[in-house]
Amino acid sequence: MNDLATAAGVSLKTVSRVINGEAGVTESTLKKVETAIESLGYARNDLAASLRSGVRSNTIGLVIEDVANPFYALVAQAVEDIARVHSSLLITTSAREDPARERELVTALLRRRVDALLIVPAGPDHRYIARAGFVGHTVFLDRPPVRTDADTVLIDNALGAERATTHLVAHGHRRVAIVGDTQELHTAGERLDGYLRTLAGAGLAPEPELISMGHSTSEAANAAVDQLMALSPKRRPSAIFAANNRCTVGAMHALRAHRGEVALVGFDDFELADLLGVTVVKTDPYRIGQVAAQIAFSRIEGDERPPQRVVLPVDLVARGSGEIDVA
Repeated sequence: MNDLATAAGVSLKTVSRVINGEAGVTESTLKKVETAIESLGYARNDLAASLRSGVRSNTIGLVIEDVANPFYALVAQAVEDIARVHSSLLITTSAREDPARERELVTALLRRRVDALLIVPAGPDHRYIARAGFVGHTVFLDRPPVRTDADTVLIDNALGAERATTHLVAHGHRRVAIVGDTQELHTAGERLDGYLRTLAGAGLAPEPELISMGHSTSEAANAAVDQLMALSPKRRPSAIFAANNRCTVGAMHALRAHRGEVALVGFDDFELADLLGVTVVKTDPYRIGQVAAQIAFSRIEGDERPPQRVVLPVDLVARGSGEIDVA
């Protein structure tokens, strides 16, 4: 680290802050240290040494969005099942869409000498993991890493949104709304793109008032659908694509007074959706966690192939809510 400080023309403490992903470093200083890291081929000594020696802690770390979300609970269950097969312990944490919290949790897990990391990313830049010398033992789930090349397991978000929107258009709907999370999130952005492409392919111009994004809770989605249904009869949607499970639940609450009037397709299955007759784009969160964990353990065991990008398929499951035809 002394060599890095000298090469970058900064203090040893500043180098330490950069390597540990701490706040308080300007962009220009960050670039100086990163340039020095690349030129000197630096890898954080304690982590790199443990990787080279083959000494294992028999633990892996999982950073997800929120363990209370049923989708991520299934991801965690799958990772735990694979870890158990490999006689390893899983440490699960929730970043809750907070980039600073993500870095804090990742740093804490690395200090515990985990053998691999699995992350549902929240941050805008994941080079800090590469600087720590651990990107080869890190797998990103559900969303890709930013500014870093690493193993990634995704679902086909755009295709799922296209299938949902196509299904609604095929039932005669021309005013199809979308209610989703903030579009800066990879998953939400991909689903919005799929929705827009399908409308364009059907010769339908997107209506700004029918595009309602930025809803991270079911309560927010409920309020958003209430606003959509408060539009005049000619302007309100006859169908809604809810772009994640929380938005679907919120939409269902808002549509209680409009049962049988508005078609609904949700993205991601959820408990009791089959009994409630909710049409969904079904993903397999357990499979996401399973595949990601299998890749992680292959890396632990010495797999040095280039980073993999696995995209898992989706299916549309018709149960009634999405099959309401335009009157």
